[in-house]
Amino acid sequence: MSRSYVWMLAFLAGVWGASYLFIKVAVDEIEPTAMMFVRCFLAALILVPVVLARRGVQRGLGELRRAARPGLVLGAMNAAAPFTLIAWGEKHIDSGVAAIANATVPLFVVLLALRFRPSERVGGARLAGVLLGLAGVAVLAGVQPQGGRWVVAGTLAVVLSSLLYAGSGLYGQVRTADTPGPVLAAASMVGGSILLLPFALLQLPNALPGWEALASVAALAILGTALAQLVLFRMLLLHGAARTSLVTYLMPPLALLYGVVLLEEPLTAAALAGLALILPGVALGSGAVRLSRRGRSQSPDPPGQVLRGAAPGSDPGTSVSLMCHERQARSTAEPVPGRAGVPLVPDSSQSCDGV
Repeated sequence: MSRSYVWMLAFLAGVWGASYLFIKVAVDEIEPTAMMFVRCFLAALILVPVVLARRGVQRGLGELRRAARPGLVLGAMNAAAPFTLIAWGEKHIDSGVAAIANATVPLFVVLLALRFRPSERVGGARLAGVLLGLAGVAVLAGVQPQGGRWVVAGTLAVVLSSLLYAGSGLYGQVRTADTPGPVLAAASMVGGSILLLPFALLQLPNALPGWEALASVAALAILGTALAQLVLFRMLLLHGAARTSLVTYLMPPLALLYGVVLLEEPLTAAALAGLALILPGVALGSGAVRLSRRGRSQSPDPPGQVLRGAAPGSDPGTSVSLMCHERQARSTAEPVPGRAGVPLVPDSSQSCDGV
């Protein structure tokens, strides 16, 4: 296990887990749409210059223009709407509960693929995993809902954001396979900023927020969105999607820990039960883990198979599709020393739109 893998994994799990903490701290003083506009805008201010520096100004601007339409679609489905839903949800639920609910993204990827990709079949352990994860959502939202209907509504708002992330992932696989990942990330942040601006103007705070709220939004945008996106692409290039996907299982417990230790949120039985159901459900439902059959252990499906590999929901939504981003990162990469015979992506006959 290389040092780069350890620090990248720790960084992504740490900052993405802390994203829910940052939102919880800021949402008491900054309304959801205003907060998420600042998040998208600051991230765009970082990602666009990075694209221009790496791709060259003329080439980078051309690629950003060509990515304008998918950037606007993904800015809505993968940024503006789910970001706002999560922030609104955290007005009514704890940050740790939000992180657990948002970990359901891979389950919705599988369910949407069944609808829009009829050739995809889910049975056996994968079907059991999906049902297990959905049971976890029910426990999280509906069993002993301390706080009443607003707690249920807040939890379901976060679950709805997971559905949007899953839909944006499938859209990205079909429509943006030829667009470099950093370009798409920058374009989606610009698109999200444009879409959120009119709503943010209607929800401007009446007074200057405190330093904690402002620092939380800045950390959310710079660390949890822009910098995390750049680290994600580098990690995919060096270590592949299968190993990167481990962040899926580290992020919710870390978010729960942050909430309990730093915000003094209660550690409830419902949250622990939901976590215990959703994470194994994601592992089985996404195909990242397969049960042994007749005493023989079954290896996970190849990381290049989009629905049969583990596809994390990342933070509240900084990546469209980890599997397609892996392909895009790999397309311009030199072979990674020491990883001969371990492909980062499938062969050229398998594209990112194949489910």
